[in-house]
Amino acid sequence: TLGLNDWKPLVAALILPPVPWIVLIGIGAVWLRQQRPVGWLLVLPACASMWLSSTSAVGEMLQRTLLAVPPALTAKEIAALQQGQAKARAPDTVIVVLGGGRESLAPEYGMSNLTPRALARLRYGVWLGRETGLPLAFSGGVGLGSQGGTPEAEVAARIAAQEFGRPLKWTETRSRDTRENASASVNLLREAGVRHIVLVTHGWHMARAQRAFEEAVH
Repeated sequence: TLGLNDWKPLVAALILPPVPWIVLIGIGAVWLRQQRPVGWLLVLPACASMWLSSTSAVGEMLQRTLLAVPPALTAKEIAALQQGQAKARAPDTVIVVLGGGRESLAPEYGMSNLTPRALARLRYGVWLGRETGLPLAFSGGVGLGSQGGTPEAEVAARIAAQEFGRPLKWTETRSRDTRENASASVNLLREAGVRHIVLVTHGWHMARAQRAFEEAVH
């Protein structure tokens, strides 16, 4: 990556809304002085796009149409995982929960904590582990742009053990984004003889996460 990973948060902030619409409004404002129709042709759509991209309805529509959100596991699929785990002499399938962010210090707890998004993933992973009997792994370090502190996987391990009563078997603490989640987790679990992964993340993130894990495997 030629050392560009450290610039990822800045690049993302510059290319994602609302920055492109703000730039377009600025260009349109300049054109308003020279050719008013052209200026309005830039300003009005940019303002409309900024408003639309801020609404939850448009966000959900784009999520459904562009991200190909997969369905959740069915009861039949969960039962198949449970049966496979029961028949296996040595478990070769693991539930891998991907990190979704952490607070370096949650004042109400006086320690680090998971964000609601990460906590939702961990909760489902713990529930799925109980339903299937599969062991759990969590992947997440200190995200790009963060200022250090406790890795997310260590925070998740504490919450899983103390609050959910189900300790994690593996914690991957060095990754900073989805691609690194995949490569570090695959290397860690391959050494333990794991052959199959049940990936836990949000639906809108699943396609990108699955692609990253497939690339890491190959």
